[in-house]
Amino acid sequence: MTTSEIHGTLPDGREARLFTLRNAKGTVAQVSEYGALLLSLKTADRQGNVADIALGYDSLAGWLTNHSYLGATVGRFGNRIKDGKFELDGQTYSLAKNNEPGGIPCHLHGGLKGFDKVLWRGEIQENSVIFRYQSAAGEEGYPGALDVTVTYTLNDDNELIWEASATTDAPTIINMVHHTYWNLSGDLSQTILDHVMQIDADHFLPTDAGLIPTGETRSVVGTPLDFTQPMVIGDRIDAPFEALTLAGGYDHCWVLRPAAGMKRAACVVHPASGRKMEVFTDQPAMQFYAGNFLDGTIEGKNGIKYQRRSGFCLETENYPDAPNHPHFPSCVLRPGEKYVHRMIHRFSIAK
Repeated sequence: MTTSEIHGTLPDGREARLFTLRNAKGTVAQVSEYGALLLSLKTADRQGNVADIALGYDSLAGWLTNHSYLGATVGRFGNRIKDGKFELDGQTYSLAKNNEPGGIPCHLHGGLKGFDKVLWRGEIQENSVIFRYQSAAGEEGYPGALDVTVTYTLNDDNELIWEASATTDAPTIINMVHHTYWNLSGDLSQTILDHVMQIDADHFLPTDAGLIPTGETRSVVGTPLDFTQPMVIGDRIDAPFEALTLAGGYDHCWVLRPAAGMKRAACVVHPASGRKMEVFTDQPAMQFYAGNFLDGTIEGKNGIKYQRRSGFCLETENYPDAPNHPHFPSCVLRPGEKYVHRMIHRFSIAK
């Protein structure tokens, strides 16, 4: 069952609606026309207690201040682009430099006003909500006008499906990303350091001091980035390892094992509550971010101030800075082609 109501009014007077999706297992998801955001996801623990496991805000006013991309649909290009520049078909494009890890400016998550900060239009189709947005040529410096669709579906298998698609009228780049911060404990005041993570990847992308990929692909074997077997997130997050030191903890892109179609990217379990989340994707990589830059200044749901590492993100994606590395998978979208990114979050109880 899916219903809608008014989420609130934007500063320019336009109204945004929120949609509530419910399934037969009692799981409830809320999404908004503002930013095509995931506002909340409520699901049961092993005792049957239902709690919200997604960081966020209590009202639209809070979401309008959402500079940490909580619950965001990120675009046009998720993750980082070096120096805010890329070349396409012999022309150089300059984008906003809205992030400075290590004091080195770069372009992050679509710029100053990415897809997470615009008003989409949503409609209900059975157990799905379909959001549509038209991104004008030149928006945030990107070439080509895009017709973009994002669909959220909550099915009775306890799967939340996020699917993005886009077409363009001129060559452009695209790498749309879903960016919810999860805390499977249901207590958003606690850290996620006790969660157990497994990532189905044997390699990661090393980065420089600005958290931009160097172009190398490196094995995880013998490193604190080896999650090929289930590992407690907090056990090695502060290990004296260069990649972790540069990022202040986990904030890296793992290269997923190749597979045709959908493949599992990760599995996370919160042992105390029993909540389990598996992530599946059709993308080649996944960024695991452990909320290192949360610092207690964001006041979220129920007045909770989100402390460092109180949420984690699993962002299935193309490689960061792909436009500037010809040997990375292509992120170019041309007229007549269709971009599609499908991501599934499957919730269950760990045995």
